[in-house]
This record gives sequence, C-alpha cells and structure tokens, in this order.
Amino acid sequence: MRLLIVEDEKRLAEVVAAGLSAEGYAVDVANDGPTGLSRARAGVYDLIILDIMLPGLNGYQICARLRADGDETPVLMLTAKDGEYDEAEGLDTGADDYLTKPFSYVVLQARIRALLRRRGGSVAPTVWRFGDLTVEPAAKRVLRGDTEVGLTAKEFAVLEYLSHRVGEVVSKADILEHVWDFTYDGDVNIVEVYISNIRRKIDTPFGRSAITTLRGAGYRLAADGG
Repeated sequence: MRLLIVEDEKRLAEVVAAGLSAEGYAVDVANDGPTGLSRARAGVYDLIILDIMLPGLNGYQICARLRADGDETPVLMLTAKDGEYDEAEGLDTGADDYLTKPFSYVVLQARIRALLRRRGGSVAPTVWRFGDLTVEPAAKRVLRGDTEVGLTAKEFAVLEYLSHRVGEVVSKADILEHVWDFTYDGDVNIVEVYISNIRRKIDTPFGRSAITTLRGAGYRLAADGG
C-alpha cells in the first residue's frame, strides 16, 4: 500500500515514514500544505496521513479540496490540538479519522490498518486464503499449508498488493506506484526481480504456480493459490 504523510514536523515525519516503510508500505512525505496537496493530486495513494497545522495550506483546506476534486482516498488527520470542535471540523471537511498528538505508534498502525480495510466502502479480510496459500497483512506472515514462508518487507508488500487485487491483471507500473515510493526513478524491471523472488519462495518448493505472468500486461495472483 502507498501512503502519503503531510507533516511539517520533519523529525516526526521521518520517524513515522521509516517505521511504516519497515512495515512494507511505500511512503512519500511532504512538509508543507501546497506540496502535500500537489503530491496527493499527482499520486495514487491508498491513504493520506495529514497534519492540520501546516504552512501554506492547512489540513482542513487540503482535505476539503481533495474531496471537492472527487478524491475519496482515506484521510487520517493528525493534530496537536485537542477538542471536540477541532475533531468535528476535520471530519466535516471529509477526513475519515482523527488522531491527536502525541500518539502511540501502535495506535497509528491500527488506525491505518482499519482505514485500509474500509477503503472502497468494503471491509477487507484480516487474512487472505488462496487455496493453501495464506497471507496475513497485520502479522506480515505468509504460509503454504502449515509451512511459514519468509519474505522481506518489500516482497511481502508486493504479494499483499497482488492479494488485494486477486484475480486481476496488475501491471508493473501499478505495482511500482503502490509499493515503491514517489522518489523511485529506477528500472521498472525491479518488479520482475521481486516477483521472481516471491515465486521462488511461495511456489517452487511446493510445486505451485500462484503468480502468472501475462506478457505485456502484468501479473495475476490466482484465487486458488495456484
């Protein structure tokens, strides 16, 4: 999943971004309102973490403009303010959730997972099962039958995104957009490397073929786990 953090406290933004990146998310950061709005409009994000007090444009204004654009990306607002009127204003401008600083990183993770599960108006499963292939997003765990398969954070992020789109053909560009961050400008064939690594771990030892390649189109995760 690809996340955007709009936060002018650079140290806080860096720490949160580093933590979420280690969890396998692709994370972009903006440190002021105009840059945050521009990034949000230019990128394809699964969730936006948005501070309220920002230079240039505040979080309320950014959220309101995104909603006016028809952008329904989930927004989690962060603020040092504390009060029911601040929370109400945030929700009234279109935010989906609200977290007051200082906050627990564990709580932030839980709020992010909850919003991502609700994305698109439906509740995503906490565990995906495709035949004997099990993907557990919260635990960052993958199993073939009863055997746990060790994936790196980035490998897991790729598999998780394919799981989210199971049965669909997902292009390299789409995977890059959601799993790598905004600053990545390397070879798109990096996706092939990660797909190959994942197959070597979840398919080859078990005689399965969960991920198929459609030349010129992308990759598809089989609903039956191959």
